[in-house]
Amino acid sequence: MLNLKLKRTLLTVAFLTLLTTFYGFEARFAEPATDAAASELAAVEPTDPAVLPLAESYQISVYDNIIRRISGEEGNDWRLMSAIAYHESRFTPDIVSRRGAKGLMQIMPVVARQFDVPQEQLLDPETNVRLANLLLNEIASTLRLPASVPEKDRMSLILASYNGGIGHVSDARRLARSHGENPDSWEVVARYLELKADPAYYEDEVVRCGRFTGYKQTRAYVDDVMKRYDRYCQVAK
Repeated sequence: MLNLKLKRTLLTVAFLTLLTTFYGFEARFAEPATDAAASELAAVEPTDPAVLPLAESYQISVYDNIIRRISGEEGNDWRLMSAIAYHESRFTPDIVSRRGAKGLMQIMPVVARQFDVPQEQLLDPETNVRLANLLLNEIASTLRLPASVPEKDRMSLILASYNGGIGHVSDARRLARSHGENPDSWEVVARYLELKADPAYYEDEVVRCGRFTGYKQTRAYVDDVMKRYDRYCQVAK
Protein backbone atom coordinates (compact mmCIF):
# COMPACT_ATOMS: atom_id res chain seq x y z
CA MET A 1 0.00 0.00 0.00
CA LEU A 2 2.81 2.39 0.88
CA ASN A 3 4.56 1.68 -2.43
CA LEU A 4 1.29 2.31 -4.33
CA LYS A 5 0.82 5.67 -2.61
CA LEU A 6 4.41 6.63 -3.33
CA LYS A 7 4.01 5.65 -6.97
CA ARG A 8 0.85 7.79 -7.29
CA THR A 9 2.62 10.75 -5.70
CA LEU A 10 5.57 10.44 -8.10
CA LEU A 11 3.19 10.18 -11.07
CA THR A 12 1.37 13.33 -9.96
CA VAL A 13 4.63 15.27 -9.62
CA ALA A 14 5.80 14.04 -13.02
CA PHE A 15 2.49 15.01 -14.61
CA LEU A 16 2.53 18.51 -13.13
CA THR A 17 6.11 19.07 -14.23
CA LEU A 18 5.26 18.08 -17.79
CA LEU A 19 1.88 19.79 -17.79
CA THR A 20 2.87 23.16 -16.40
CA THR A 21 6.07 23.30 -18.42
CA PHE A 22 3.98 22.78 -21.55
CA TYR A 23 1.32 25.11 -20.20
CA GLY A 24 3.96 27.78 -19.72
CA PHE A 25 5.15 27.24 -23.30
CA GLU A 26 1.57 27.70 -24.43
CA ALA A 27 1.27 30.95 -22.50
CA ARG A 28 4.42 32.35 -24.09
CA PHE A 29 3.61 31.51 -27.69
CA ALA A 30 -0.17 31.33 -27.99
CA GLU A 31 -2.02 33.93 -30.02
CA PRO A 32 -5.58 34.15 -28.67
CA ALA A 33 -8.38 35.20 -31.00
CA THR A 34 -9.14 38.38 -29.08
CA ASP A 35 -7.10 41.16 -27.48
CA ALA A 36 -6.24 38.83 -24.57
CA ALA A 37 -2.63 38.84 -25.75
CA ALA A 38 -2.23 42.57 -25.05
CA SER A 39 1.08 43.08 -23.33
CA GLU A 40 -0.08 45.59 -20.72
CA LEU A 41 -3.19 45.47 -18.56
CA ALA A 42 -4.81 48.76 -17.63
CA ALA A 43 -5.45 49.33 -13.93
CA VAL A 44 -9.02 48.46 -13.01
CA GLU A 45 -11.11 51.59 -12.65
CA PRO A 46 -14.88 52.00 -12.27
CA THR A 47 -15.06 52.70 -16.03
CA ASP A 48 -13.13 49.54 -16.91
CA PRO A 49 -15.52 47.12 -18.70
CA ALA A 50 -14.01 44.33 -16.61
CA VAL A 51 -15.63 45.87 -13.52
CA LEU A 52 -19.30 46.61 -14.00
CA PRO A 53 -21.01 49.00 -11.54
CA LEU A 54 -23.75 47.24 -9.64
CA ALA A 55 -25.73 49.36 -7.17
CA GLU A 56 -23.45 50.03 -4.19
CA SER A 57 -20.92 47.34 -5.05
CA TYR A 58 -18.93 46.19 -8.04
CA GLN A 59 -19.44 43.23 -10.30
CA ILE A 60 -16.13 42.10 -11.75
CA SER A 61 -17.69 40.16 -14.62
CA VAL A 62 -20.89 38.41 -15.64
CA TYR A 63 -19.25 35.22 -14.35
CA ASP A 64 -18.95 36.41 -10.75
CA ASN A 65 -21.48 33.92 -9.38
CA ILE A 66 -19.84 30.96 -11.09
CA ILE A 67 -16.29 31.95 -10.19
CA ARG A 68 -17.27 32.85 -6.60
CA ARG A 69 -19.12 29.57 -6.00
CA ILE A 70 -16.61 27.19 -7.55
CA SER A 71 -13.57 28.95 -6.10
CA GLY A 72 -15.19 28.85 -2.68
CA GLU A 73 -15.81 25.12 -3.02
CA GLU A 74 -12.18 24.58 -3.99
CA GLY A 75 -10.77 26.85 -1.27
CA ASN A 76 -9.48 29.68 -3.51
CA ASP A 77 -10.13 33.41 -3.54
CA TRP A 78 -12.63 34.10 -6.33
CA ARG A 79 -11.08 37.51 -6.94
CA LEU A 80 -7.72 35.89 -7.70
CA MET A 81 -9.41 33.48 -10.10
CA SER A 82 -11.18 36.44 -11.70
CA ALA A 83 -7.85 38.22 -12.13
CA ILE A 84 -6.48 35.14 -13.87
CA ALA A 85 -9.57 34.93 -16.08
CA TYR A 86 -9.22 38.59 -17.07
CA HIS A 87 -5.57 38.13 -17.97
CA GLU A 88 -6.16 34.88 -19.86
CA SER A 89 -9.32 35.69 -21.85
CA ARG A 90 -10.81 39.08 -20.90
CA PHE A 91 -13.76 36.94 -19.68
CA THR A 92 -14.37 35.48 -23.15
CA PRO A 93 -15.87 31.97 -22.67
CA ASP A 94 -15.41 30.65 -26.21
CA ILE A 95 -11.84 31.79 -26.89
CA VAL A 96 -9.49 29.15 -28.29
CA SER A 97 -5.77 29.85 -28.76
CA ARG A 98 -3.91 28.56 -31.78
CA ARG A 99 -2.31 25.91 -29.57
CA GLY A 100 -5.57 24.68 -28.14
CA ALA A 101 -6.00 26.44 -24.78
CA LYS A 102 -9.71 27.04 -24.27
CA GLY A 103 -12.19 29.15 -22.40
CA LEU A 104 -12.20 31.70 -19.62
CA MET A 105 -9.08 30.34 -17.94
CA GLN A 106 -7.36 29.13 -21.15
CA ILE A 107 -7.26 25.50 -20.08
CA MET A 108 -5.24 23.02 -22.14
CA PRO A 109 -6.88 19.72 -23.21
CA VAL A 110 -4.19 17.80 -21.28
CA VAL A 111 -5.58 19.32 -18.06
CA ALA A 112 -9.06 18.03 -18.90
CA ARG A 113 -7.63 14.56 -19.50
CA GLN A 114 -5.79 14.62 -16.18
CA PHE A 115 -9.05 15.30 -14.34
CA ASP A 116 -11.16 12.95 -16.51
CA VAL A 117 -13.20 15.75 -18.08
CA PRO A 118 -14.48 15.28 -21.67
CA GLN A 119 -12.82 17.66 -24.17
CA GLU A 120 -16.17 18.93 -25.41
CA GLN A 121 -16.89 20.40 -21.98
CA LEU A 122 -13.83 22.66 -21.92
CA LEU A 123 -15.70 25.70 -23.25
CA ASP A 124 -18.34 25.39 -20.55
CA PRO A 125 -17.54 28.24 -18.10
CA GLU A 126 -18.27 26.17 -14.98
CA THR A 127 -16.09 23.29 -16.13
CA ASN A 128 -13.32 25.64 -17.23
CA VAL A 129 -13.25 27.50 -13.92
CA ARG A 130 -13.37 24.23 -11.98
CA LEU A 131 -10.36 22.87 -13.85
CA ALA A 132 -8.36 26.06 -13.25
CA ASN A 133 -9.07 25.77 -9.53
CA LEU A 134 -8.09 22.11 -9.47
CA LEU A 135 -4.87 22.83 -11.33
CA LEU A 136 -3.90 25.66 -8.97
CA ASN A 137 -4.58 23.40 -5.99
CA GLU A 138 -2.44 20.61 -7.48
CA ILE A 139 0.39 23.09 -8.01
CA ALA A 140 0.09 24.39 -4.45
CA SER A 141 0.11 20.85 -3.08
CA THR A 142 3.15 19.87 -5.14
CA LEU A 143 5.16 22.97 -4.18
CA ARG A 144 4.70 22.10 -0.48
CA LEU A 145 5.33 25.65 0.68
CA PRO A 146 5.62 26.01 4.47
CA ALA A 147 2.65 27.56 6.27
CA SER A 148 4.93 30.42 7.35
CA VAL A 149 5.43 31.68 3.77
CA PRO A 150 3.80 35.12 3.31
CA GLU A 151 0.62 34.96 1.24
CA LYS A 152 1.97 37.26 -1.48
CA ASP A 153 5.00 35.03 -1.98
CA ARG A 154 2.82 31.91 -1.93
CA MET A 155 0.44 33.31 -4.54
CA SER A 156 3.26 34.58 -6.74
CA LEU A 157 5.09 31.23 -6.73
CA ILE A 158 1.87 29.39 -7.60
CA LEU A 159 1.06 31.84 -10.41
CA ALA A 160 4.59 31.58 -11.76
CA SER A 161 4.21 27.78 -11.83
CA TYR A 162 0.80 28.07 -13.51
CA ASN A 163 2.33 30.24 -16.22
CA GLY A 164 5.96 29.22 -16.62
CA GLY A 165 5.90 25.62 -15.44
CA ILE A 166 6.26 24.10 -11.99
CA GLY A 167 9.42 22.32 -13.15
CA HIS A 168 11.22 25.59 -13.85
CA VAL A 169 9.98 27.20 -10.63
CA SER A 170 11.14 24.15 -8.65
CA ASP A 171 14.54 24.39 -10.35
CA ALA A 172 14.80 28.05 -9.36
CA ARG A 173 13.90 27.18 -5.78
CA ARG A 174 16.57 24.47 -5.69
CA LEU A 175 19.13 26.91 -7.09
CA ALA A 176 18.19 29.47 -4.44
CA ARG A 177 18.55 26.87 -1.69
CA SER A 178 21.92 25.66 -3.01
CA HIS A 179 23.20 29.25 -3.02
CA GLY A 180 22.08 29.83 0.56
CA GLU A 181 19.06 31.97 -0.31
CA ASN A 182 15.38 31.74 0.56
CA PRO A 183 13.58 29.33 -1.82
CA ASP A 184 10.20 30.56 -0.57
CA SER A 185 10.73 34.21 -1.54
CA TRP A 186 9.21 35.14 -4.89
CA GLU A 187 11.80 37.87 -5.50
CA VAL A 188 14.64 35.41 -4.89
CA VAL A 189 13.05 32.69 -7.03
CA ALA A 190 12.27 35.17 -9.80
CA ARG A 191 15.95 36.13 -9.93
CA TYR A 192 16.97 32.50 -10.32
CA LEU A 193 14.30 31.98 -12.99
CA GLU A 194 16.00 34.74 -14.95
CA LEU A 195 19.41 33.15 -14.34
CA LYS A 196 18.13 29.85 -15.75
CA ALA A 197 18.84 31.25 -19.22
CA ASP A 198 22.55 31.19 -18.33
CA PRO A 199 24.38 27.86 -18.78
CA ALA A 200 26.33 28.55 -15.60
CA TYR A 201 22.99 28.02 -13.82
CA TYR A 202 20.85 25.75 -16.00
CA GLU A 203 23.71 23.24 -16.19
CA ASP A 204 23.92 23.09 -12.40
CA GLU A 205 23.38 19.57 -11.06
CA VAL A 206 20.29 20.64 -9.08
CA VAL A 207 18.49 21.74 -12.26
CA ARG A 208 16.19 19.11 -13.75
CA CYS A 209 14.26 20.98 -16.45
CA GLY A 210 17.07 22.70 -18.29
CA ARG A 211 17.16 26.18 -19.77
CA PHE A 212 14.35 28.66 -19.18
CA THR A 213 13.88 31.63 -21.52
CA GLY A 214 10.39 32.73 -20.49
CA TYR A 215 11.38 34.83 -17.47
CA LYS A 216 10.08 38.18 -18.78
CA GLN A 217 6.72 36.75 -19.73
CA THR A 218 6.32 34.89 -16.43
CA ARG A 219 7.39 37.90 -14.37
CA ALA A 220 4.92 40.13 -16.24
CA TYR A 221 2.18 37.54 -15.76
CA VAL A 222 2.68 37.37 -12.00
CA ASP A 223 2.91 41.15 -11.66
CA ASP A 224 -0.18 41.78 -13.80
CA VAL A 225 -2.38 39.19 -12.09
CA MET A 226 -1.31 40.26 -8.60
CA LYS A 227 -1.93 43.94 -9.32
CA ARG A 228 -5.37 43.20 -10.74
CA TYR A 229 -6.14 40.91 -7.81
CA ASP A 230 -5.21 43.68 -5.35
CA ARG A 231 -7.55 46.07 -7.17
CA TYR A 232 -10.37 43.52 -7.24
CA CYS A 233 -9.96 43.07 -3.49
CA GLN A 234 -10.54 46.82 -3.08
CA VAL A 235 -13.75 46.93 -5.12
CA ALA A 236 -15.33 43.52 -4.64
CA LYS A 237 -16.09 41.51 -1.51
